[in-house]
Amino acid sequence: MKRSRYPYQYEDTLPLHGYSEPGSDGSAHLDVEAIENPGLKRLVVETSSMKVGEILAWIEAHRVELCDGNGTSGSGAVPGLVVLTQGLNTVVELNKMLNETSQKMEKGDYLWVHTNTSGLRKTSILSGNIPVWRNILYVMWYMWYRVFPKLWMTRWLYRLNEKISGRVNRCYHRVEVLGRLFRAGFEVVDESFRHGHFFVICRKMNAPLWDNEPTGSPIIKLMRVGKGGAMIPVFKFRTMHSYSEYLQSYVYKYNKLASGGKFANDYRVAGYGKILRKFWLDELPMVINLIRLDVKLVGVRPISRQYFSLYSPQMQELRVKVKPGILPPFYYEKKRPETMEEIQESERRYTEAYLKHPFRTDWRYFWGTVGNILFRGARSK
Repeated sequence: MKRSRYPYQYEDTLPLHGYSEPGSDGSAHLDVEAIENPGLKRLVVETSSMKVGEILAWIEAHRVELCDGNGTSGSGAVPGLVVLTQGLNTVVELNKMLNETSQKMEKGDYLWVHTNTSGLRKTSILSGNIPVWRNILYVMWYMWYRVFPKLWMTRWLYRLNEKISGRVNRCYHRVEVLGRLFRAGFEVVDESFRHGHFFVICRKMNAPLWDNEPTGSPIIKLMRVGKGGAMIPVFKFRTMHSYSEYLQSYVYKYNKLASGGKFANDYRVAGYGKILRKFWLDELPMVINLIRLDVKLVGVRPISRQYFSLYSPQMQELRVKVKPGILPPFYYEKKRPETMEEIQESERRYTEAYLKHPFRTDWRYFWGTVGNILFRGARSK
């Protein structure tokens, strides 16, 4: 039985079969027969039952065959293949590495990567130790690997430990891994958990983004569609995992929308985030937007460009005629809009009324919304 770096924890406790994380079962899964690159097809088929160490050994032993005739990006009709044997959790500048890799690839080329996830680590810790101690150990682990690297006042200590120890073994949430890949211009076509490890196959589809990196700051800045179609920064308390903003199209593709217009089973939302959203605490920092006059108290909800694209052309044109607001007309309605069409109709009624009588409309909608919140239990999700 192999000991790990954690006290009283064993690597054999890693889940080998049947493991999944929220959203992973209903995500992208590639039909092997649809893989155009013969090297990747062989990699997928011949290593499906192997552990990560055995897979890496297989890749090294078959490096020539994997690259023969299709190892160079854009080498012909067959898409190229890039295999990253180094685990993503062991890369110091992960975003830079993914972006530079993406820049060297042609559109349609495949990328194969692997890593560990925070969910796998949690399962290992909580199942491989004696009661009570495992809970204490998990809290210590979570603070060191998930909290310290994200906060500016503790990040330096975490990085210093890496330099002194000479070992990089970071821990990312599944959402964060996928979000970083999409940010680098890749589209995930397959993801799977096998033998206590996370494997992802993606394709180069867009140019990588070199924007500012998302952080673990409690307050985040989200770019939303404002009046006139201009993009405005909207401030909120963080409720989602880092890099979630790059996964909107991916989540919509496989999860669609639930009643109320939010994404169904949105696994990007962290546990504490659900509590903040339930009582609208996540929107408190939008007071900054009120002061900046980016939004008003009552108005259509500020939404992302991707979500905005789901609206009809007529509603898109009407929506940008007014400033977005903190209290959306969604909560004014006695019968909650559930479908996308009902949400658009609700916003159409509000916007048309506001354009005719601004003060009167916002006054009516404000008190109607407050009444629904206080007496009918209207809550955010």
